[in-house]
Amino acid sequence: MMYRDIKSGDIDEVYKVELSAFSEPWTLSSLREELNNKLSRYIIAEDENGNIIGYMGAWFIIDEAHITKVAVHKDYRGLGIGDGLLRSFVEKCMNEKICSMTLEVRASNIVAQNLYKKYGFVLGGIRKEYYNDNKEDALIMWKQLREVF
Repeated sequence: MMYRDIKSGDIDEVYKVELSAFSEPWTLSSLREELNNKLSRYIIAEDENGNIIGYMGAWFIIDEAHITKVAVHKDYRGLGIGDGLLRSFVEKCMNEKICSMTLEVRASNIVAQNLYKKYGFVLGGIRKEYYNDNKEDALIMWKQLREVF
């Protein structure tokens, strides 16, 4: 498995992962817009054949990374791809002098919550009825990477 920064030519394969991973996927144009945003940083997970099977991204705002997406193609779940993406992204944040990371996760997504906890994320709050598809709450999770000076 290889983890690398996303390239403009990856968009179509990334979109296939998006469609597979989410009940309310972004449109292709929304995804293109996101990847062209100067604040966004994305990495992909690529298998040994060069197929993109997962991706992760965040907005880097000053010294904080707000994770916007973690997606693994449904056919590759349970194989440690999400773990590898998160590990690689934390390293990327450390290299870019990010001090903290934050994200929202569905209250029902225990697998993702446990992965985030494994990497030191802690519960910071709740956004009531955050998700449009079913009005589910989102848990806000934080990770401190380094002290703010």
